[in-house]
Parts: sequence; structure tokens; C-alpha cells
Amino acid sequence: MDRQRFEILLIEDDADDAELTIHTLKKHHLVNPIHHIDDGEKALDFLFGPDKKPSLILLDLKMPRVDGIQILRKLKSDPDKQGIPVVALISSKEGKSYVESFNVKADAYMIKPVDYKQFWAAVSAIGLTSMIVTSPSGNRSKKG
Repeated sequence: MDRQRFEILLIEDDADDAELTIHTLKKHHLVNPIHHIDDGEKALDFLFGPDKKPSLILLDLKMPRVDGIQILRKLKSDPDKQGIPVVALISSKEGKSYVESFNVKADAYMIKPVDYKQFWAAVSAIGLTSMIVTSPSGNRSKKG
């Protein structure tokens, strides 16, 4: 996987949470593109449409109409999409057991609001640290 093409998709319906997540990542000089989709139906259209697919998904679980569990279940049951790593964004009350009670698993979990240390721990847990690129003034350096 090419680091220059490693794109992150944030699926989050709460505008404040989305803005805070993007701001937190950019504050630490993350240069990977981050795309934000604010609705579960739009997210499914994007993920199963002709557009370029993300390399990592940050997925809010609680959304109206189509929630994160439905998106996760559909992704993990599709042979072409099940390899996309998904980090579930959970509240402190939910936890991993909440997601797994629906007989589906995310690749990693982060408690909202997202902070950079949690983000780094999540991408480390799923082996993606070499794909995260920061500018030279950031905390992480590009590796050749």
C-alpha cells in the first residue's frame, strides 16, 4: 500500500465531533487525506460505489437511519471490502463488547472524542503506522 495514497474516511454524523477529530489529527501534522461523510447512507453509497476506496475508516457507531453497526456488518461481509481496516468510534459507555454483541468486529476501537495518542495506538494495533504520514514538523516522521 502506497503511503501517498493512504486515505482516511471519517464517517461521523455529529459535525462538532467530526471537526474535533479532523482538527486533532491535523494539529499533529497528519498529511494523509481525510474525507468526511456525515451520513450512513451516503457512506454506503461511497463505499460500494465507483469512487476510490479509503485505506482506513474511522466509523461512528451511533447514526440515524444507517448506523455504524450496519456499515461495519456490510463491509466485513463483502469479500472486496472486508480488508479495509475499520476503527470504531465509541462512547466510554459502549466499548468493544457493544460492537461485538452484534456479531461483528471492528479492527480497533477509540473512545470519542478522538485524541492523537488513541489514534496512534489504534493504527499501531492494526499495523498501519508506516502508512501514516506527518509533515517534518509533526510528531511522526516519514520513513523511506
